[in-house]
Amino acid sequence: MIELRVDGQTIEAKEGETILSALKREGIHVPTLCHMDGLTPTGACRLCVVELEGAPNFVPACSFPVAPGMKIQTRTPKVLDARRTIVELLLSNHPDDCLYCARSGKCDLQELSQSLGIRQRLYRGKRNIKEKDMSSPSLVRDPEKCILCGRCVRVCEEIQGVGAIDFVGRGCKAFIGTAFDQGLNVSSCINCGQCIIACPTGAIVERSYIDEVVAALSDPKKLVVVQHAPAVSVTLAEEFGMEPGQDVDGKMVAALRRIGFKRVFDTSFTADLTIMEEASELAQRIQTGGVLPMFTSCSPGWIKFIETFYPDFIPNLSTCKSPQQMMGAIIKSYFAKRESIDPSQIVSVSIMPCTAKKFECNRPEMAPNHIQDVDYVLTTRELGQLLRMFGVDLPSMSPQSADTPFGERSSAGKIFGASGGVMEAAVRTASYLLTCQELPKLELQPLRGMKGSKEIKAKLGDLEVGAAVISGLGNARKILEEIRNGRKDLQFIEVMTCPGGCINGGGQPIGADKEAARNRMQALYKIDQSEKLRVSHQNQGVKRLYEEFLGKPLGETSHRLLHTRYSHRDVL
Repeated sequence: MIELRVDGQTIEAKEGETILSALKREGIHVPTLCHMDGLTPTGACRLCVVELEGAPNFVPACSFPVAPGMKIQTRTPKVLDARRTIVELLLSNHPDDCLYCARSGKCDLQELSQSLGIRQRLYRGKRNIKEKDMSSPSLVRDPEKCILCGRCVRVCEEIQGVGAIDFVGRGCKAFIGTAFDQGLNVSSCINCGQCIIACPTGAIVERSYIDEVVAALSDPKKLVVVQHAPAVSVTLAEEFGMEPGQDVDGKMVAALRRIGFKRVFDTSFTADLTIMEEASELAQRIQTGGVLPMFTSCSPGWIKFIETFYPDFIPNLSTCKSPQQMMGAIIKSYFAKRESIDPSQIVSVSIMPCTAKKFECNRPEMAPNHIQDVDYVLTTRELGQLLRMFGVDLPSMSPQSADTPFGERSSAGKIFGASGGVMEAAVRTASYLLTCQELPKLELQPLRGMKGSKEIKAKLGDLEVGAAVISGLGNARKILEEIRNGRKDLQFIEVMTCPGGCINGGGQPIGADKEAARNRMQALYKIDQSEKLRVSHQNQGVKRLYEEFLGKPLGETSHRLLHTRYSHRDVL
């Protein structure tokens, strides 16, 4: 540790770290726009400038390393004026539609303007005019709101390994766009929405389907049902100012009924159903010499990534639909028959932590007989907006239970929301299917946590199965290349598109930090620890579904409704 002086006070810093890192640890706030924790600093926005004694000019705190005896000033009039000028220049070319912007109230540029006391436009000039990109079913790009911070480019390239967007042009004509400046729908974009989380303004937002859902709720001829993903109940509280990691499952169910949904189902039920199919598929592949390693197929961004960049691995993908799509399929088959309702009169809505789910529900493979399994997907953020629109105060709601026949779940289905959860749930059931005995210890601690790549050797009876858990597609690229180069010790691989899994999905609350994501993950594991039903194969509702309708895992009916196919995608 070394000592330096900051604003007249002595602080300690780690040798080699940046000024910004040292200041953050001491609780000294320095604003940034381009900086991203964990990535190499660029110093592009210059908003984090500080005065350093002996330096001829300001230095960027995000990229300048500390040294013993430094004397730093973070809030002199010159520093504040420099920051204010940078923001004023950004505002000179920024739309004045804050009242209508999806990011109003959660916009970094807006917050900076307020904190720096900017109350009028000082610089005026010719505005850059660019059309919105509305081509994607998941995302909307508004280039006019882009401040060229580069955060979306970096998360897409350096974390996700996709590179769907990049800087185009130079100087005042620079903008962020896709290859050949075409729509996102024909780009390599996987719809993960991590760019939305990274963007400091409203330049990239999710494509909203709130109006369509409100219209459906108002239509007396429609039966509007809703399902909610495992990660949503441990996140939604944040939209209402509550602490991260609180499980508001019962309150959320009550709130969804309050606004008019006729049935509220739990996607964790079909997570259990997914495990029955996927674990059976894994066991079958191992026993019959099928294509290995088998990859999970619950994450639609990951599926599109494979279809686009690694089509030779398509045979390795599990053919199982995701829990969202399985729920949609059985709602419009088994449930419709049971309730004597025409499937076309059912409007199936899902609440997801993921923007790629909007893309998934629109895939033609997910619309047998031209009737979509799931009609509309809302993100956690959109659900918060919908509840506020209907005047529902979530914290004051009295908890209620989800509806039958798709409301019963195991905690194995619930931990799907965390990276490693699908694998852990699958191992619990695959072991039982192969040995007819429960695992003596259900927790697989090496698979838990936010680390982007985890591996174990799982003992399934006499078989030793090599298993890997990956989150973030940059990490997925690494293991795919290893397999291409001859690695053969893995039989089952779980991949989640977003770092940490669904708890950190592109549809989750804006402005949350890594600690909030960890709290959400811990909330899921706390649920798993506290409940009695912890394995998917003991879910009585799933058993009844097989007995009354599906027959058996991998059977004719279950394969027709719960499995799908994927194909190579060409992009510009």
